[in-house]
Amino acid sequence: MAARVFLSRSVHLLSKGKRSHLGKIAAYKYSTAAALEEPIKPTVNVDHTKLLINGQFVDSASGKTFPTLDPRTGEVIAHIAEGDAEDINRAVAAARKAFDEGPWPRMTAYERSKILLRLADLIEKHNDQIATLETWDTGKPYAQAAKIEVPMVVRLLRYYAGWADKIHGMTIPADGPYHVQTLHEPIGVAGQIIPWNFPLLMFSWKIGPALACGNTIVLKTAEQTPLSALYVANLFQEAGLPEGVLNIISGYGATAGASLCSHMDVDKLAFTGSTETGKTILELAAKSNLKPVTLELGGKSPFIVCEDADIDTAVEQAHFALFFNQGQCCCAGSRTYVHEKVYDEFLEKAKARALKRVVGDPFKSGTEQGPQIDSKQFDKIMKYIRSGVDSGATLETGGEQFGKKGYYIKPTVFSNVKDDMLIAQDEIFGPVQSILKFKDLDEVVRRANSSRYGLAAGVFSQNIDTANTLARALRVGTVWINCFDTFDATIPFGGYKMSGQGREKGEYGLKNYLQVKAVVTPLKNPAWL
Repeated sequence: MAARVFLSRSVHLLSKGKRSHLGKIAAYKYSTAAALEEPIKPTVNVDHTKLLINGQFVDSASGKTFPTLDPRTGEVIAHIAEGDAEDINRAVAAARKAFDEGPWPRMTAYERSKILLRLADLIEKHNDQIATLETWDTGKPYAQAAKIEVPMVVRLLRYYAGWADKIHGMTIPADGPYHVQTLHEPIGVAGQIIPWNFPLLMFSWKIGPALACGNTIVLKTAEQTPLSALYVANLFQEAGLPEGVLNIISGYGATAGASLCSHMDVDKLAFTGSTETGKTILELAAKSNLKPVTLELGGKSPFIVCEDADIDTAVEQAHFALFFNQGQCCCAGSRTYVHEKVYDEFLEKAKARALKRVVGDPFKSGTEQGPQIDSKQFDKIMKYIRSGVDSGATLETGGEQFGKKGYYIKPTVFSNVKDDMLIAQDEIFGPVQSILKFKDLDEVVRRANSSRYGLAAGVFSQNIDTANTLARALRVGTVWINCFDTFDATIPFGGYKMSGQGREKGEYGLKNYLQVKAVVTPLKNPAWL
C-alpha cells in the first residue's frame, strides 16, 4: 500500500516543461493562439451502450435511448440505453438477491480482494482504450486521462483490495461477566450516483470501498458521460465478479436518479455532484427508508498566497488549481486571495500564464485545456463572466469562446474581485480565475470562511507558523500547503458545511459501507474479566 499517485505533483512537473514517468505530455510552449483544426478521430469503438443488470447488458425496459455527445463538436458519439424507474427496480432486485442469497458477501474477504486485483490488472491492460473513451466523452486532455486518471483508478482499486481482509471488529471489556464483541458488517445494497467531470475516477471512489466491504451496488452514471463506466463494467465480468453484485444504469437524475434515491430496498446512498442535487437526495432518502447518505458536493475553495510565498510557484499552482480539467473541479481554487504586498506581481504573472495556456483538441499532444462538457455548462460559465464584468471586476484576459465549434472557452482571469460578487461566491465550474486582495491573516481567514462551502483550501507561505495557523483556522475538509490537488488513495476527501458529509478514500471511506453490531454474551465463572 505504499505506492502513491500525486496528481498535483505530476501535473506540476508537466507545467514546468520537465519530463517525468508520465511520458510525453510536456515540454511544449503554451498559447491560446493555437488554431482549432478538424477534430482528431478517436481510435476506439463504442461497444457498450446498454444497461448492466444482473450480469447482463440489456436494453432499457422502455426501449428508449439518449445521445452522449462529443464536447469538441456537439455531435453524437453513441446512443445509450435510457434507464428509468422500472430499470432501477430490476437492478435493485438483482443487487438485493446477490446480497441476500449470492456468494459475494459470503466468500472470504481474500477471494473478494483477488477479484478487485484482477479488475485493476485489466483496467491497467486496457488503459489506452479507457482513456480514449474518457477523453471523447468528457473533453479532458487525453494525456490527463491516460497518464494520471486511469492509473489513479488502478491504484485505488488495489488499495481497497488490500483492505478487504483487514476489516474487523473489536473485543471490548464491560462492567460485568460478559464477552462483548463488535462486528463490522456490510451495509447491503448501495445506491451510487457519479458526476460527469471525473466519471471513471468517481466510479472507482464509489465501488472500491463498497465492494471491499462485501456490499452489492446499483450505480447511476451521469447522463453526459456513461461510456467509461460501461466499458469497465464489462471488465468486471471478465475479472469474475458474480452476477448482480454490480449493476449500472445510465439515465437522467429526475427519473433513474430519483427512483434510486427513493427506493425502499436500497440501504445506502453515495453521491458526488452539486449541492442543490445533494439536498434533493437527502430529502428523498429521508422520505423513503431513512437510508444513510454520503455526499461530496460543491466548493468555492480559497487559494491563499501570503506575502512570503514563492510567487512563481504560487502562480503556477494557482493556475493549476483553477484551470485543471477545464475548471470543472469541485475543489478548484476559485477564490485566489493574494497579499496586497505581492498582489501586482502575482496578477501580472497569473495573466501571462493564462495567456500561454494551450486550448484545443484534447486528443492533440500538448493540449492543456479541452472544451467544457456541454452547451448548458458553456452558457452558465459565460453568464458568470458577464456578471463579473457587470459587477465591476477587471477582466484581465479571456472571457470569450475559443474557436467557432464545440464548447471551448478562453482561460479567463479577473482582478479587483470583491467578496460580494457572484464570481467570488458561486461555484462557476469553469476556467475563470478570480484574484482578490487581502491585508492580514485575520482578514483572510474571516473572508475565506465566509463561504457556504468548505471543501478545500490552498495555503502558500514559507513560514511554518503561518501555514499551521491557517490550516487550523480554515473550515474545510482538506488544506494543501504549498501544493494543490494532491490526491492519493490513502488520503480522505470530503467537505465541511454545504460541501457535503462523510469522507471518501482511505480507511475513512470504508466506514460509509459498514454497519457496527454489538454482540453481548454472558460469561459463567470467567477466569478473568
